[in-house]
Amino acid sequence: MASKGPDMSFSRKSYRLTSDAEKSRVTGIVQEKLLNDYLYRVFSSPDHGPPAATSRKPLNFHNLPEHVDQLLQVNGEDEESQGQAEGRLGPSTVVLDHTGGFEGLLLVDDDLLGTQGSAGHGRPVPPMLTRLGTEHVPGEKAHSFSSIQVIGHSNFGTIRSTTCVYKGKWVYEVLISSQGLMQIGWCTINCRFNQEEGVGDTYNSYAYDGNRVRKWNVTTTNYGKAWAAGDIVSCLIDLDDGTLSFCLNGVSLGIAFENLSRGLGMAYFPAISLSFKESVAFNFGSRPLRYPVAGFRPLQDPPFVDLVRAQRLLGCFQAVLSVELDPLEGRLVEKESSEWQLQGQPTVLLTLAHIFHHFAPLLRKVYLVEAVLMSFLLGITEKGTPEQAQSAVHQILDILWLFMEDYEVQDCLKQLMMSLLRLYRFSPIVPDLGLQIHYLRLTMAILRHQKSRKFLLSNVLFDMLRSVVFFYIKSPLRVEEAGLQELIPTTWWPHRSSREGRDGKEAPEETTEERQRRRAYERGCQRLKKRIEVVEELQVQILKLLLDNKDDNGGEASRYIFLTKFRKFLQENASGRGNMPVLCPPEYMVCFLHRLVSALRFYWDEYKASNPRASFSEEAYIPPQIFYNGKVDYFDLQRLGGLLSHLRKTLKDDLAAKANIVIDPLELQAATMDDLDEDEEPAPTAAQRPIQALAIGGALPLPRPSWLSSPTLGRANRFLSTAAVSLMTPRRPLGTVEKVKVRSLNVEQRTREDIEGSPWNEGLLLGRPPEEPEQPLTENSLLEVLDGTVMMYNLSVHQQLGKMVGVSDDVNEYAMALRDTEDKLRRCPQRRKDILAELTKSQKVFSEKLDHLSRRLAWVHATVYSQEKMLDIYWLLRVCLRTIEHGDRTGSLFAFMPEFYLSVAINSYSALKNYFGAVHSMEELPGYEETLTRLAAILAKHFADPRIVGTDIRDSLMQALASYVCYPHSLRAVERIPEEQRIAMVRNLLAPYEQRPWAQTNWILVRLWRGCGFGYRYTRLPHLLKTKPEDANLPSLQKPCPSTLLQQHMADLLRQGPDVAPSFLNSVLNQLNWAFSEFIGMIQEIQQAAERLERNFVDSRQLKVCATCFDLSVSLLRVLEMTITLVPEVFLDCSRPTSEMLLRRLAQLLNQVLNRVTAERNLFDRVVTLRLPGLESVDHYPILVAVTGILVRLLVHGPASETEQATSVLLADPCFQLRSICYLLGQPEPLAPGTALPAPDRKRFSLQSYTDYISAEELAQVEQMLAHLTAASAQAAAASLPTSEEDLCPICYAHPISAVFQPCGHKSCKACINQHLMNNKDCFFCKATIVSVEDWDKAANTSATSSAA
Repeated sequence: MASKGPDMSFSRKSYRLTSDAEKSRVTGIVQEKLLNDYLYRVFSSPDHGPPAATSRKPLNFHNLPEHVDQLLQVNGEDEESQGQAEGRLGPSTVVLDHTGGFEGLLLVDDDLLGTQGSAGHGRPVPPMLTRLGTEHVPGEKAHSFSSIQVIGHSNFGTIRSTTCVYKGKWVYEVLISSQGLMQIGWCTINCRFNQEEGVGDTYNSYAYDGNRVRKWNVTTTNYGKAWAAGDIVSCLIDLDDGTLSFCLNGVSLGIAFENLSRGLGMAYFPAISLSFKESVAFNFGSRPLRYPVAGFRPLQDPPFVDLVRAQRLLGCFQAVLSVELDPLEGRLVEKESSEWQLQGQPTVLLTLAHIFHHFAPLLRKVYLVEAVLMSFLLGITEKGTPEQAQSAVHQILDILWLFMEDYEVQDCLKQLMMSLLRLYRFSPIVPDLGLQIHYLRLTMAILRHQKSRKFLLSNVLFDMLRSVVFFYIKSPLRVEEAGLQELIPTTWWPHRSSREGRDGKEAPEETTEERQRRRAYERGCQRLKKRIEVVEELQVQILKLLLDNKDDNGGEASRYIFLTKFRKFLQENASGRGNMPVLCPPEYMVCFLHRLVSALRFYWDEYKASNPRASFSEEAYIPPQIFYNGKVDYFDLQRLGGLLSHLRKTLKDDLAAKANIVIDPLELQAATMDDLDEDEEPAPTAAQRPIQALAIGGALPLPRPSWLSSPTLGRANRFLSTAAVSLMTPRRPLGTVEKVKVRSLNVEQRTREDIEGSPWNEGLLLGRPPEEPEQPLTENSLLEVLDGTVMMYNLSVHQQLGKMVGVSDDVNEYAMALRDTEDKLRRCPQRRKDILAELTKSQKVFSEKLDHLSRRLAWVHATVYSQEKMLDIYWLLRVCLRTIEHGDRTGSLFAFMPEFYLSVAINSYSALKNYFGAVHSMEELPGYEETLTRLAAILAKHFADPRIVGTDIRDSLMQALASYVCYPHSLRAVERIPEEQRIAMVRNLLAPYEQRPWAQTNWILVRLWRGCGFGYRYTRLPHLLKTKPEDANLPSLQKPCPSTLLQQHMADLLRQGPDVAPSFLNSVLNQLNWAFSEFIGMIQEIQQAAERLERNFVDSRQLKVCATCFDLSVSLLRVLEMTITLVPEVFLDCSRPTSEMLLRRLAQLLNQVLNRVTAERNLFDRVVTLRLPGLESVDHYPILVAVTGILVRLLVHGPASETEQATSVLLADPCFQLRSICYLLGQPEPLAPGTALPAPDRKRFSLQSYTDYISAEELAQVEQMLAHLTAASAQAAAASLPTSEEDLCPICYAHPISAVFQPCGHKSCKACINQHLMNNKDCFFCKATIVSVEDWDKAANTSATSSAA
């Protein structure tokens, strides 16, 4: 319609009435009598029905406007009710008032209800701090205000409304958006509040607190029931009787307060006090009350006149849909609304035009859309089949778009979707999820209408609404109200099972009763899962509509609109971390990801069915050219090789050679200069760009895109953006040697051709490297959706999956508490009635809590950890693995890949193992062994990949590999990777520690050895067995699973070349010296603090660092034990130039450790005795058995020549004390030869006390070592000759001088100079560069000097 004025002039063709039957068959014009009957049937009076045919005035289109005006008249009494109501003072539009001095609240209009705030023309407005006294906006109707949302932004802020009541019965509603500390109720104008006292804490203020389940009026008593997020609290005040009461979700909680003060000057305001970050939404009547109470009026009057008119016009519209004209028979035919068809009959069209002349303006109002149109559409979806409902809704939307102006129907649809979102999000969970299914079906019916879908996608779903809410299934906080007791009548909870590699007792065998309970519980879980699957399928169908790419007639297809909005959605969540009003809640993101994966795979496989050369979704991956051709914007997300600008500068030649992509130097220079310039200039629009710049090889630099200046990107990020490359669309086929200059497009400027490509344009796949196949994987748009899905997992999905495991942990903890209580009940004597009563009470509490948690756990397993969800995450893992593999083949261009692909590969595997593994077995996943091997190959290759420069991602790769080798299944996968990759991995692990972070590397080597070392078969340290670990699933608490294959690779590498073993062992010995020295220094400080008389608190961080240094010392000793066991010749082969030096250093460190740990009543003993929190791992056993393992290998195993050499070096060290070796077996002093070992003293440390950890054979080896050292020590003492101090090495004063430096001539022992030359070439004394080291013998040099003289 071009216009709708009082004259009812329509732009459509005017039809005249006729009685010509033939003409009616051709044109659809009906006879006068039939028209009269039809119009009276449609526009009948709601009070009296259609008048009798004999008494009514003939009705036609000439006098119809007058008839409609009479029909829509509301009587005088109703008109007067729109004025100021008796008993109420204040503006008719109720808002919150800031003038009382209550600050510190955050107003977020509509955000808490799933929208993101808007201000005219659909433009999103970010939430902001504001004063809450909202002024009336000129031009806005009084009832255009929506609900008012408030977030606490102070300790305990208070706010009240602008309207008060002094007489009558009144009600308002509050939606609880968070269930924390809040007090909701009423107050008078004289009440004064502060950050400590709020509503209910003063006289004449009254409040209900569902968090603490109490009512407040100066004093407090128990009242009502606990509320939860999503509940609706109705606040009722009856000033006729002087009572105040509350309802929760429409159920009365009873009268809370009586005898309210009334009379002159007493009026009550709605008010609330809430603590920091708590949130609510008020509805004073601007929307229909969710739970109206008979006899009570909302504070803000509904638009009664408009409501009556809208309901009457809806009745007329329904009459049109329920009757058809039969011009041939001259009668009206009653039909069901679902069967009615708009067939272009002039009579029907003109009738609808008269209806919507009045109806269209009303449908722009929030209240009327929710109260009238929403109810009408929901009624349609309840009747008939879903197909019939969708057909009827489709026709209604056709009519709205036909008879309403575009801005009218757009406002109507916007309000309709807001109301639907609100209803879906906050409706209670019922047993069959009927409410959620109902709202989703209506949403789907609306989105099936193509024009409506495109409008909502373009302007509403992502711009003004958090449409992700539609894909979320909220968890019921009240099990009984959700009907889970009926669905799952029998509860069951599992015994804490031993996961892979865990050292623990096997679960007791299941009894018959427990088996029956478990099976009944599983049947209940299946019933619940089937009901949830109905909702999930509807959500997937909605996403399929949004991803439709075949509705491009008359505009852009829905999928490409969705891609634009989806990318902006990802950008907001990637760059807005910490800004909660912008971020999508992670629980929503989890559900959205699963529905998106289902819809994506559907379209992927559908494309494969029609294109045999394409791949199945099971083979999906992201081609590597997407990461460097600039077609997809990754915002400020980090790349593997560092900053995008740096990569484009350093790898521009590789881009040109491998991908035929040329970076324009002028544009790159311009972008660099612009990045340094603080001033921003407006960028020209696309229409202003020079056409010549779009030509292939054009010399003109392209102007800077407008999105590059977006405030969401910082100056640095603007340079990192894809504007550094000029991405352009070639218009002719490219030769094999042609280079393509490319220009990045703003995500909103892209067309379908820019994404999907054309016969001579590859779209998103521009710049294909030679390693990639030519045949397409699927549609390019689906590749971008997949890329966004992987990014979404990285943003928040993984963290949420970990968070939900807490429910299962709670079940395990309560189950253990219940079993302990039952054991105590069985052991408690019957005469102790008091104890029995307490234990019985505790047993009942634990049982009730477990009943609740087990039903909630069933919900979590169905919505988050089901088998289908596990397969989705597994599919994403395989997508990432294939993407990384394909990217790796591109060589240096692999650096362009975003870091999050490696992160998702690591985290998704962790989620499958740790989060889903408790419910479903990973071994049942298709291709599980192959996937483990591929992930192992990626971790082994890339943890030391020089193309990866980010510290965080390198640490993540190292930690993932360290965790990977802790479990038998994954360790076997590492052993299955190709031999070349295994050897390369071990070579990287053996690189000198000084050149990189070494703690995780050392941890990996230790795990490969654990289970083979001396007394190294434990899972937990002996002294910690009686304590409960914080997390028994930690990799460090898994059973030992050594790898002899990787140990052999390590041995082979250490034997190769003259420098591999010395450089590696030198770094290990250096780090051991540092770690143990730091540990000793820290425990000295801790001991000093503990001995002071004043009360001192040791910093927990210092304790943690101290324990870490101890653990590092133990792990480094174990690596030395492994090395000396696998390749003893590195230390004991005299033909190796560095063996003596390494052996001397090793002996020196071993003696230092033994002396510090074994001294009587020493510092180490005192700190261990304190058992400080944080130092639990510090004990004699782990470090002494590690040292013992090294000594046994040196002194007991091996041929006599090597044993003799090791013995001599050990005894020659001045720090050697035989007493320290005796300490290992609990002896204070060496025994006389032939004396038997005494029984171990429990008060003293002795390896003999750890028979569960140390075998008899190992103990015999220790005894043999002690006997050998005792004898050798006696012999050395008898044979040793006194040495002059002048002949001792001036560095260590432990060995005689045996080397002279050239050219400076200074001297030392060989061990000191060789150790020094490993790290430095300068002389100890004069700092001259040492050219060579020569042997020096005092006697020989003295003889030579005498001869020369």
